[in-house]
Formats: sequence, structure tokens, C-alpha cells
Amino acid sequence: MKNEETMLRLKTIDGHLRGVIRMMEEDAYCIDVIRQIQAVQAALNKVSAGILENHLGSCVTTAIRGEDPAERERVLKEITDVFETATKV
Repeated sequence: MKNEETMLRLKTIDGHLRGVIRMMEEDAYCIDVIRQIQAVQAALNKVSAGILENHLGSCVTTAIRGEDPAERERVLKEITDVFETATKV
């Protein structure tokens, strides 16, 4: 996912989130609000996956092909930490 595409998706998500805020301000039906929140979460997950894919294809690949074992360990630990944090939610 290119940076421009990522930014466009994030701006779209921002608009959807503002819609959720308006729904809450207008005391919308709870299930409708929850569905919109789930849509925002799904869209954020898609953006996150795209960013991770880019990271794996660039930074991680470079580190793994490099000759610095500490750098390899660092990037692999970063990925592990991201997934550990995601599962704590």
C-alpha cells in the first residue's frame, strides 16, 4: 500500500469516526453505533496490515539481508512486540 493510498484511507476513516461521534451526540441507536465502530476498526486493521506489509518488504527485508545480527534481532523483536500489544486489547 503506497503512502498516498494510506493517507487517503486514513482520511476516509477520520470522516467515518466523525460520523460515529455525531451519532453519539445525536443519541443514535446503540447497535447502529457499534456497527459503525466495527467498520472503523476493520478499516484501521486494513491500513495497519498494509503498513506492516510495506515494512516487511522494506525495513525488515533489508535488516535480515544485512550483516548486523543485532539489527536483525531488533526488527524481529519489533514485529513480535506489535503483535503482543495487539493481542492485549
